[in-house]
Amino acid sequence: MSMNKREEGKKVNSNINVTPMVDVMLVLLIIFMVITPMLNNKVNVDLPVATAAKTMENANKEDAVTVAVTRDGRVYLGGDLVAVDDLGSKVSAKLENKLDKQVYLRADVRANYGKVMDAVDQIRAAGVSQLGLLTEKREMDEPVKK
Repeated sequence: MSMNKREEGKKVNSNINVTPMVDVMLVLLIIFMVITPMLNNKVNVDLPVATAAKTMENANKEDAVTVAVTRDGRVYLGGDLVAVDDLGSKVSAKLENKLDKQVYLRADVRANYGKVMDAVDQIRAAGVSQLGLLTEKREMDEPVKK
């Protein structure tokens, strides 16, 4: 009886299987596509819905000054929690070297009206020439939520 010997050196597979790498890259791409829009708004608030809302493209820019008022009355400048009394000085410090003195306000739909107006007063006291109130746009066929 003779034994067959297999010589491993002669049958080396030099092809690289890229299928697992492509699978991993596609999963990472999908994860980043889902997470990236969430990174823009550092503070999550439920914006009020308006039918006649205008699109404010500058609000999504990296250097836009954004103030957020949450439903429990906390005020954020960008992603940093600030006291309402300190908001005016911090806004004016952020707008110091800018030509466009515009601030965007994102207030939760269930936020106390007085807290929102306190934030608006502080922003106006900082010398802001334009204040943009951000809302969600309601489609014409969408019912009004109460």
